[in-house]
Amino acid sequence: MKFTKMHGAGNDYVYVNCFAEKVEHPEQVAIKVSNRNFGIGSDGLILIMPSTKADVRMRMFNSDGSESEMCGNGIRCVAKYAYDHGIVNSKEITAETGAGILTLQLFANDQNKVDRVRVNMGKPRLKRSEIPMSGADSDKVVNEPLNILHTTFQITCASMGNPHCVIFVDDVASFQVEKYGPLIENHELFPRRTNVEFVQIISRTEVRQRTWERGAGETLACGTGASAVCVAGVLNGLTEKKILNHLSGGDLELEWADDGNLYMTGGAVEVFVGEIQI
Repeated sequence: MKFTKMHGAGNDYVYVNCFAEKVEHPEQVAIKVSNRNFGIGSDGLILIMPSTKADVRMRMFNSDGSESEMCGNGIRCVAKYAYDHGIVNSKEITAETGAGILTLQLFANDQNKVDRVRVNMGKPRLKRSEIPMSGADSDKVVNEPLNILHTTFQITCASMGNPHCVIFVDDVASFQVEKYGPLIENHELFPRRTNVEFVQIISRTEVRQRTWERGAGETLACGTGASAVCVAGVLNGLTEKKILNHLSGGDLELEWADDGNLYMTGGAVEVFVGEIQI
């Protein structure tokens, strides 16, 4: 199987061009290629596929083999691959995902290679049933208490096509993400599990984020998570609608625009290509 290793803000995946390759049992392939000791090493597997509804289709599998609806960093790399490798020739394209069809604007460098992508992530989904969360439905889950190991966290939840639980902390660098992340991910409140973002407010236009990703553990970046953080900051009155988010692997620009959509802008990098026996 031929593959391309790519990353967006350090959130790295193994990408396979399914216009040319066939991947059977992608859940098992994801586990194998993601292993950082015995495989290629990645946060998961992303398939770049033909679509009857959009220019390309993305399927995304976590390192544990579970399939997720969307990946904000991953979709930027899909757009870069599609343009740089001639699958598309326009700098505005559409991509089919498990969270719906998204529109992407591509920015190329002097060598006409895409290095930045702006993604219309769509409108955040805020009802409990849309996230999804158990319990009586409500318009928003904002600053609600959640007890974990005798500690009470104030959570704000949203779906950006996949579920997110945002928690604001005083010092994100020293926070015990590995301790609390998996407990919140697998909490009974979240029937499909959840991604968890731990966030430190720097100013009304700047934050710092660490992410515990559903099915992958702590990752260097999460684009849908950064989008949820932008929404949570506004809903809690902590940030403006346009922010710079410093993630462990790099920076993302987020804007919850007046049209109700969330726009994310960030880099996309091709690291290397190779071939692996599956």
